[in-house]
Amino acid sequence: MKLHIGSRVRSEGWKTLDINPGPEVDFVGDCRSLAQFPDASIETIYASHVLEHIPHRLIHGALTDWLRVLEPGGTAMISVPDFELLTRLYLHPQVKPENRLFIMMMIFGGQIDSHDFHYVGLDQALLAGTLQHVGFVDIARVEDFGLFDDTSRMKYLGVPISLNVVARKPRA
Repeated sequence: MKLHIGSRVRSEGWKTLDINPGPEVDFVGDCRSLAQFPDASIETIYASHVLEHIPHRLIHGALTDWLRVLEPGGTAMISVPDFELLTRLYLHPQVKPENRLFIMMMIFGGQIDSHDFHYVGLDQALLAGTLQHVGFVDIARVEDFGLFDDTSRMKYLGVPISLNVVARKPRA
């Protein structure tokens, strides 16, 4: 199975998991625990702009559980707002004050409901280090996953704002 975490859009070959129920949601649940899935039952996990919604003290546990459900050799494709890039963009002297509010929303969440808050800012070193610490291997930043037209491809003021990382569960 391929699991798209945080998705409310159906896509052929993918099952969706979201914290809110809906007709396009296959599994309702919190991404911090994938207890409803058996060990090594998922081929691929895709999560675009999900991890930042988890308190920083809980990300390690969530990623450990994601690793548990992946098949040996399985892949996690993770996209988060690139905190380093967004802070530099926010502070750039040519960015207009009216644009800073939108940049701030990308950093802290849109805050349109109780789930739309960002608890952590992730950069390449922090995300890759956490993935490595829980046991992922072959961690690499990519420009585009080539899968979904979502926030992983988002540009603001002509700048791609996402940190896109692919990581693999070891085969043995």
